[in-house]
Amino acid sequence: MSAPMEVSFSAPPPPPDAAFTAVSAPSPVPAAAVTSSPPQQLQAEAAAAASAAVVAPSPADDKVLVSVEVLLHATSAARHEDVQAAVERMLEARSLSYVDGPVPIPADNSFLLENVKRIQICDTDEWVENHKVLLFWQVKPVVHVFQLSEDGPGEEPGEDDTLSSFNEWSLPAKEFDGLWESLLYEVGLKQRLLRYAASALLFTERGVDPCLVSWNRIVLLHGPPGTGKTSLCKALAQKLSIRFKSRYSMCQLVEVNAHSLFSKWFSESGKLVAKLFQKIQEMVEEESNLVFVLIDEVESLAAARQAAISGSEPSDSIRVVNALLTQMDKLKSWPNVIILTTSNITTAIDIAFVDRADIKAYVGPPTLQARYEILRSCIQELLRVGILTHPHGGSLPCILNYSTLKEKKHCPEAVEPLGALHLSSLLYEAAELCEGLSGRSLRKLPFLTHASVANPSRCDASTFMHTLIQTAQREILESRG
Repeated sequence: MSAPMEVSFSAPPPPPDAAFTAVSAPSPVPAAAVTSSPPQQLQAEAAAAASAAVVAPSPADDKVLVSVEVLLHATSAARHEDVQAAVERMLEARSLSYVDGPVPIPADNSFLLENVKRIQICDTDEWVENHKVLLFWQVKPVVHVFQLSEDGPGEEPGEDDTLSSFNEWSLPAKEFDGLWESLLYEVGLKQRLLRYAASALLFTERGVDPCLVSWNRIVLLHGPPGTGKTSLCKALAQKLSIRFKSRYSMCQLVEVNAHSLFSKWFSESGKLVAKLFQKIQEMVEEESNLVFVLIDEVESLAAARQAAISGSEPSDSIRVVNALLTQMDKLKSWPNVIILTTSNITTAIDIAFVDRADIKAYVGPPTLQARYEILRSCIQELLRVGILTHPHGGSLPCILNYSTLKEKKHCPEAVEPLGALHLSSLLYEAAELCEGLSGRSLRKLPFLTHASVANPSRCDASTFMHTLIQTAQREILESRG
């Protein structure tokens, strides 16, 4: 098992006025290639393009590939190719530097205004971290056009009115829109996962001999509860469904709760596991379908195995564990499936499963920078909707990002009592106090703070920040029990 990777967090995307930086992303398949190449050759070529797109800059023209995601209105019937071409022309006409964030649609572009809900540049944190500015002539945009599925999760009913055996989503799903951007991790972690997926799919489609080069298309995220492992898996599946839309016309996410599976179905032996994977097998048999299988709490595998060995559970349980591992191995022969797994107990993960995982990433509690940025994103949302107000009226100062705050804290300039630096410093103090809290707990903190202020209907930013500090102190004391 490779050494665990310590995970921290990075800053959220810059304000909407910023236009964007560089990102690694799969490249769409040219329309001409679709009509001139056989299906298998086309998939391999597309896989190569996708893999190349996650390495910047491109050696061919020395330009940096930038991912541009274009969300269509639910009612739009425009051809994706037409929208892609219109967005490319719009970007070509811009003479601005590229930084992460939304891109405004020109008021005179009626076609895009009618069909497009949002244009956004994503996943440029690595370039921002290196303080690199990209000018328009250095960039080659890679445009991904998509629509969100509004169907919601579909459940596979269990037998005898029992719990459903798994949930299923058509991707990209409305439920997961914006989830990727809301998860703040160590710079490079998200890109590492995207690049892994591109390489895994490329190796399979090119027919690399697995006896010589081994890969299983299995990701394992492990760490304490509340650090966003399951959410990151869902967000990754959502992101990949957008990036690989040109290669797979349909994408699906199947979520299995291993704890429920192994705690309730020992008497059914491998019957439920076989039924579950039969359903997944039917999905992957369609070559144009990309399938993500999310198995939560895989430490339950080890629990079931140990229980069977010790005799505290029927020996039938060990057959359930082995059945699952066998079925997962069978999926290796299909190029269009990726297995995403999580575990809350690092030391309890079954060694037979660990050996199958290509990436084993430790997702730990947020660092100071992570805590500050999580709280900052919460405060910005409260400012946006008007829950927080300025004590003397007027517009509220923006809350500084972590890097800017660190720079300004060492400046000898006087701090305005209610200015951006003053409010940001109070938020920094609260973030320092929150050491040990999970990301889930941090995002609840502003709500608990608002519930604690004397007059919630008229809450000024300065009073809120001071109450936030007090609430953080109380939560830390209660968490230590």
